[in-house]
Amino acid sequence: MSKALIAIDRSGSFRVCAAITTDLVREAAQIHGTTPTASAGLGRVLTAAGMMGILMKEPDNKLTVNFKGDGPAKQYLATAYGDGRVKGYVANPYVDLPLTAEGKLDVGGSLGIGELSVIRDLGMKEPYMGTIALVNGEIAEDLTAYFFISEQQNTSVALGVRVERDLSIGAAGGMIIQMLPDAQEGAVDALEEMIGRMEPITTTISRVTSEGKGMTEEALVRRMTEEIFAGMPEDYQIRILEERDIQWSCDCSRQRIEQALMTIGVRDLEEIIEEDGQAELQCQFCLKKYQFNKEELQAILEVIK
Repeated sequence: MSKALIAIDRSGSFRVCAAITTDLVREAAQIHGTTPTASAGLGRVLTAAGMMGILMKEPDNKLTVNFKGDGPAKQYLATAYGDGRVKGYVANPYVDLPLTAEGKLDVGGSLGIGELSVIRDLGMKEPYMGTIALVNGEIAEDLTAYFFISEQQNTSVALGVRVERDLSIGAAGGMIIQMLPDAQEGAVDALEEMIGRMEPITTTISRVTSEGKGMTEEALVRRMTEEIFAGMPEDYQIRILEERDIQWSCDCSRQRIEQALMTIGVRDLEEIIEEDGQAELQCQFCLKKYQFNKEELQAILEVIK
Protein backbone atom coordinates (compact mmCIF):
# COMPACT_ATOMS: atom_id res chain seq x y z
CA MET A 1 0.00 0.00 0.00
CA SER A 2 1.22 3.52 -0.81
CA LYS A 3 1.10 6.38 1.66
CA ALA A 4 0.35 10.10 1.47
CA LEU A 5 -0.01 13.07 3.76
CA ILE A 6 -1.90 16.35 3.66
CA ALA A 7 -0.36 19.38 5.33
CA ILE A 8 -0.72 23.16 5.63
CA ASP A 9 1.89 25.79 6.38
CA ARG A 10 1.82 27.77 9.62
CA SER A 11 0.66 30.98 7.96
CA GLY A 12 -2.24 29.28 6.17
CA SER A 13 -0.86 30.31 2.78
CA PHE A 14 -0.70 26.93 1.06
CA ARG A 15 -1.56 23.27 1.44
CA VAL A 16 0.54 20.28 0.45
CA CYS A 17 -0.24 16.73 -0.57
CA ALA A 18 2.79 14.44 -0.78
CA ALA A 19 2.90 10.74 -1.58
CA ILE A 20 5.23 7.82 -2.09
CA THR A 21 3.44 5.50 -4.52
CA THR A 22 6.11 2.95 -5.40
CA ASP A 23 3.92 -0.02 -4.44
CA LEU A 24 0.91 1.34 -6.35
CA VAL A 25 2.88 1.96 -9.55
CA ARG A 26 4.68 -1.37 -9.24
CA GLU A 27 1.34 -3.21 -9.05
CA ALA A 28 -0.08 -1.32 -12.04
CA ALA A 29 3.04 -2.02 -14.12
CA GLN A 30 2.84 -5.73 -13.31
CA ILE A 31 -0.85 -5.93 -14.22
CA HIS A 32 -0.42 -4.16 -17.56
CA GLY A 33 3.05 -5.45 -18.48
CA THR A 34 4.21 -1.94 -19.33
CA THR A 35 7.43 -0.86 -21.00
CA PRO A 36 9.57 1.70 -19.12
CA THR A 37 8.00 4.63 -20.99
CA ALA A 38 4.46 3.39 -20.36
CA SER A 39 5.31 2.67 -16.71
CA ALA A 40 6.54 6.24 -16.26
CA GLY A 41 3.46 7.78 -17.89
CA LEU A 42 0.90 5.56 -16.17
CA GLY A 43 2.69 5.85 -12.83
CA ARG A 44 2.67 9.63 -12.94
CA VAL A 45 -1.03 9.75 -13.81
CA LEU A 46 -1.95 7.23 -11.09
CA THR A 47 0.06 9.17 -8.51
CA ALA A 48 -1.50 12.48 -9.48
CA ALA A 49 -5.03 11.07 -9.50
CA GLY A 50 -4.49 9.42 -6.13
CA MET A 51 -3.37 12.68 -4.53
CA MET A 52 -6.15 14.68 -6.19
CA GLY A 53 -8.62 12.06 -4.98
CA ILE A 54 -7.73 12.29 -1.28
CA LEU A 55 -7.90 16.10 -1.51
CA MET A 56 -11.64 15.80 -2.22
CA LYS A 57 -14.05 16.18 0.69
CA GLU A 58 -16.02 12.92 0.73
CA PRO A 59 -14.83 9.29 0.55
CA ASP A 60 -17.16 8.48 -2.37
CA ASN A 61 -16.24 11.57 -4.40
CA LYS A 62 -14.75 10.42 -7.69
CA LEU A 63 -12.48 11.95 -10.30
CA THR A 64 -11.07 10.80 -13.61
CA VAL A 65 -7.84 12.18 -15.09
CA ASN A 66 -7.62 11.48 -18.82
CA PHE A 67 -4.63 12.27 -21.04
CA LYS A 68 -5.28 11.64 -24.75
CA GLY A 69 -2.89 12.36 -27.61
CA ASP A 70 -1.85 11.45 -31.13
CA GLY A 71 1.37 9.78 -29.92
CA PRO A 72 1.96 6.01 -29.73
CA ALA A 73 0.73 5.65 -26.12
CA LYS A 74 -2.60 7.18 -27.21
CA GLN A 75 -4.07 7.52 -23.71
CA TYR A 76 -3.22 7.46 -20.00
CA LEU A 77 -6.29 7.37 -17.75
CA ALA A 78 -6.75 7.05 -13.99
CA THR A 79 -9.81 7.10 -11.77
CA ALA A 80 -9.56 7.88 -8.06
CA TYR A 81 -11.89 8.18 -5.08
CA GLY A 82 -11.83 10.31 -1.96
CA ASP A 83 -11.02 7.28 0.17
CA GLY A 84 -7.70 6.68 -1.62
CA ARG A 85 -8.70 3.99 -4.10
CA VAL A 86 -7.21 4.40 -7.57
CA LYS A 87 -7.06 2.45 -10.83
CA GLY A 88 -5.86 3.23 -14.34
CA TYR A 89 -4.58 2.04 -17.69
CA VAL A 90 -2.53 3.04 -20.71
CA ALA A 91 -4.06 2.37 -24.12
CA ASN A 92 -0.75 1.06 -25.50
CA PRO A 93 1.29 -0.49 -22.68
CA TYR A 94 4.00 -1.54 -25.15
CA VAL A 95 5.01 1.93 -26.32
CA ASP A 96 8.79 2.11 -26.59
CA LEU A 97 10.63 5.33 -27.46
CA PRO A 98 14.28 6.42 -27.32
CA LEU A 99 15.33 8.46 -24.30
CA THR A 100 15.12 12.25 -24.56
CA ALA A 101 18.18 14.42 -25.10
CA GLU A 102 18.36 14.74 -21.29
CA GLY A 103 18.44 10.94 -20.93
CA LYS A 104 14.89 10.68 -19.56
CA LEU A 105 11.94 8.51 -20.51
CA ASP A 106 9.96 10.30 -23.22
CA VAL A 107 6.45 10.39 -21.72
CA GLY A 108 5.68 13.62 -23.59
CA GLY A 109 6.64 12.02 -26.90
CA SER A 110 4.47 9.00 -26.11
CA LEU A 111 1.43 11.30 -25.83
CA GLY A 112 2.18 13.81 -28.58
CA ILE A 113 -0.39 16.52 -29.26
CA GLY A 114 -3.69 16.16 -27.45
CA GLU A 115 -5.72 17.20 -24.44
CA LEU A 116 -6.12 16.66 -20.73
CA SER A 117 -9.56 16.39 -19.17
CA VAL A 118 -10.47 16.07 -15.50
CA ILE A 119 -13.96 14.96 -14.47
CA ARG A 120 -15.02 15.47 -10.86
CA ASP A 121 -18.15 13.66 -9.63
CA LEU A 122 -19.04 15.18 -6.26
CA GLY A 123 -22.50 13.66 -6.04
CA MET A 124 -24.23 16.64 -7.63
CA LYS A 125 -26.66 16.39 -10.55
CA GLU A 126 -23.89 16.87 -13.10
CA PRO A 127 -20.16 16.16 -12.74
CA TYR A 128 -17.71 19.01 -13.34
CA MET A 129 -15.42 18.64 -16.35
CA GLY A 130 -12.45 20.77 -17.35
CA THR A 131 -10.33 20.33 -20.47
CA ILE A 132 -7.13 21.94 -21.72
CA ALA A 133 -4.69 21.30 -24.54
CA LEU A 134 -1.59 19.40 -23.47
CA VAL A 135 1.39 21.65 -22.71
CA ASN A 136 4.06 19.04 -23.39
CA GLY A 137 2.61 15.68 -22.32
CA GLU A 138 4.96 15.38 -19.34
CA ILE A 139 1.96 15.03 -16.98
CA ALA A 140 3.13 17.27 -14.08
CA GLU A 141 3.46 20.39 -16.24
CA ASP A 142 0.11 19.67 -17.88
CA LEU A 143 -1.63 19.31 -14.51
CA THR A 144 -0.02 22.52 -13.24
CA ALA A 145 -1.46 24.30 -16.29
CA TYR A 146 -4.83 22.59 -15.83
CA PHE A 147 -5.22 23.80 -12.25
CA PHE A 148 -4.39 27.37 -13.28
CA ILE A 149 -6.49 27.51 -16.47
CA SER A 150 -9.49 25.37 -15.61
CA GLU A 151 -9.78 25.70 -11.82
CA GLN A 152 -8.10 29.11 -11.31
CA GLN A 153 -5.83 27.56 -8.70
CA ASN A 154 -2.13 28.45 -8.45
CA THR A 155 -0.62 25.00 -8.09
CA SER A 156 2.74 23.31 -8.45
CA VAL A 157 2.79 19.61 -9.34
CA ALA A 158 5.84 17.34 -9.11
CA LEU A 159 5.67 13.70 -10.21
CA GLY A 160 8.21 11.00 -10.82
CA VAL A 161 8.66 7.32 -11.60
CA ARG A 162 12.08 5.70 -11.54
CA VAL A 163 12.41 2.56 -13.67
CA GLU A 164 15.40 0.37 -12.90
CA ARG A 165 17.59 -1.45 -15.44
CA ASP A 166 15.69 -4.66 -14.80
CA LEU A 167 12.48 -2.73 -15.69
CA SER A 168 11.18 -2.85 -12.12
CA ILE A 169 9.78 0.26 -10.42
CA GLY A 170 12.48 1.57 -8.10
CA ALA A 171 10.65 4.66 -6.82
CA ALA A 172 7.49 6.63 -7.51
CA GLY A 173 5.73 9.53 -5.89
CA GLY A 174 4.64 13.10 -6.16
CA MET A 175 3.72 16.36 -4.51
CA ILE A 176 0.96 18.92 -5.07
CA ILE A 177 1.33 22.41 -3.57
CA GLN A 178 -1.71 24.70 -3.81
CA MET A 179 -1.94 28.34 -2.78
CA LEU A 180 -4.83 29.22 -0.46
CA PRO A 181 -7.06 32.30 -0.85
CA ASP A 182 -5.35 34.42 1.85
CA ALA A 183 -1.80 33.47 0.93
CA GLN A 184 0.95 35.84 2.02
CA GLU A 185 3.14 37.29 -0.70
CA GLY A 186 6.20 36.05 1.13
CA ALA A 187 4.92 32.48 0.89
CA VAL A 188 4.86 32.68 -2.90
CA ASP A 189 8.45 33.90 -3.02
CA ALA A 190 9.61 31.26 -0.54
CA LEU A 191 7.90 28.47 -2.48
CA GLU A 192 9.33 29.60 -5.80
CA GLU A 193 12.81 29.55 -4.28
CA MET A 194 12.22 26.11 -2.76
CA ILE A 195 10.83 24.63 -5.98
CA GLY A 196 13.78 26.06 -7.88
CA ARG A 197 16.26 24.09 -5.78
CA MET A 198 14.23 20.86 -5.56
CA GLU A 199 15.90 17.75 -6.89
CA PRO A 200 13.81 15.23 -8.88
CA ILE A 201 11.28 13.78 -6.47
CA THR A 202 12.32 10.18 -7.24
CA THR A 203 15.87 11.11 -6.17
CA THR A 204 14.54 12.25 -2.81
CA ILE A 205 12.32 9.16 -2.46
CA SER A 206 15.18 6.80 -3.34
CA ARG A 207 17.52 8.43 -0.83
CA VAL A 208 14.96 8.57 1.97
CA THR A 209 13.95 4.95 1.37
CA SER A 210 17.57 3.80 1.33
CA GLU A 211 18.52 5.71 4.48
CA GLY A 212 15.31 4.85 6.30
CA LYS A 213 15.37 1.07 6.04
CA GLY A 214 13.04 -0.33 8.67
CA MET A 215 10.94 2.84 8.84
CA THR A 216 7.21 2.69 8.21
CA GLU A 217 5.86 4.06 4.92
CA GLU A 218 4.15 6.86 6.84
CA ALA A 219 7.47 7.84 8.39
CA LEU A 220 9.17 7.81 4.98
CA VAL A 221 6.57 10.20 3.50
CA ARG A 222 6.96 12.53 6.49
CA ARG A 223 10.73 12.45 6.17
CA MET A 224 10.58 13.15 2.43
CA THR A 225 8.27 16.12 2.94
CA GLU A 226 10.29 17.52 5.83
CA GLU A 227 13.47 17.35 3.74
CA ILE A 228 11.87 19.21 0.84
CA PHE A 229 10.53 22.00 3.08
CA ALA A 230 13.54 22.13 5.41
CA GLY A 231 14.86 25.43 4.05
CA MET A 232 11.57 27.32 4.23
CA PRO A 233 11.25 30.33 6.60
CA GLU A 234 9.72 29.61 10.00
CA ASP A 235 6.32 31.11 9.10
CA TYR A 236 6.00 28.71 6.15
CA GLN A 237 7.06 25.48 7.79
CA ILE A 238 4.36 22.86 7.38
CA ARG A 239 2.29 20.93 9.91
CA ILE A 240 0.72 17.62 8.96
CA LEU A 241 -3.08 17.51 9.08
CA GLU A 242 -3.64 13.87 8.20
CA GLU A 243 -1.98 10.78 6.76
CA ARG A 244 -3.75 8.70 4.15
CA ASP A 245 -3.54 5.45 2.21
CA ILE A 246 -3.49 5.35 -1.58
CA GLN A 247 -4.02 1.90 -3.05
CA TRP A 248 -4.76 0.12 -6.30
CA SER A 249 -8.39 -1.01 -6.32
CA CYS A 250 -10.47 -2.09 -9.31
CA ASP A 251 -14.21 -2.17 -8.65
CA CYS A 252 -15.21 -4.04 -11.79
CA SER A 253 -17.89 -6.71 -11.46
CA ARG A 254 -19.99 -8.99 -13.61
CA GLN A 255 -22.96 -6.68 -13.08
CA ARG A 256 -21.02 -3.69 -14.41
CA ILE A 257 -19.87 -5.66 -17.44
CA GLU A 258 -23.51 -6.65 -18.10
CA GLN A 259 -24.43 -2.97 -18.02
CA ALA A 260 -21.70 -2.32 -20.60
CA LEU A 261 -23.17 -5.02 -22.83
CA MET A 262 -26.56 -3.35 -22.60
CA THR A 263 -25.13 -0.16 -24.10
CA ILE A 264 -24.04 -1.72 -27.41
CA GLY A 265 -27.58 -1.85 -28.80
CA VAL A 266 -30.02 -4.53 -29.92
CA ARG A 267 -28.66 -5.05 -33.43
CA ASP A 268 -25.03 -5.46 -32.37
CA LEU A 269 -25.96 -7.83 -29.54
CA GLU A 270 -28.09 -9.92 -31.89
CA GLU A 271 -25.12 -10.21 -34.26
CA ILE A 272 -22.89 -11.42 -31.42
CA ILE A 273 -25.46 -14.06 -30.46
CA GLU A 274 -25.98 -15.25 -34.05
CA GLU A 275 -22.33 -15.22 -35.16
CA ASP A 276 -20.41 -16.14 -31.99
CA GLY A 277 -22.94 -17.51 -29.56
CA GLN A 278 -20.89 -16.12 -26.68
CA ALA A 279 -18.94 -13.05 -25.59
CA GLU A 280 -15.80 -12.34 -23.61
CA LEU A 281 -15.29 -8.88 -22.15
CA GLN A 282 -12.20 -7.67 -20.35
CA CYS A 283 -11.89 -4.92 -17.75
CA GLN A 284 -9.53 -2.22 -19.06
CA PHE A 285 -8.18 -1.53 -15.59
CA CYS A 286 -7.39 -4.94 -14.04
CA LEU A 287 -7.62 -7.06 -17.22
CA LYS A 288 -10.01 -9.53 -15.59
CA LYS A 289 -12.07 -11.40 -18.19
CA TYR A 290 -15.82 -12.08 -18.01
CA GLN A 291 -17.49 -14.83 -20.07
CA PHE A 292 -21.12 -14.76 -21.21
CA ASN A 293 -22.75 -17.77 -22.90
CA LYS A 294 -25.57 -17.66 -25.44
CA GLU A 295 -28.35 -18.00 -22.86
CA GLU A 296 -26.94 -15.16 -20.78
CA LEU A 297 -26.63 -12.92 -23.84
CA GLN A 298 -30.21 -13.68 -24.85
CA ALA A 299 -31.39 -12.75 -21.35
CA ILE A 300 -29.55 -9.43 -21.60
CA LEU A 301 -31.10 -8.88 -25.04
CA GLU A 302 -34.57 -9.38 -23.61
CA VAL A 303 -33.89 -6.81 -20.92
CA ILE A 304 -32.76 -4.29 -23.57
CA LYS A 305 -35.87 -4.92 -25.67
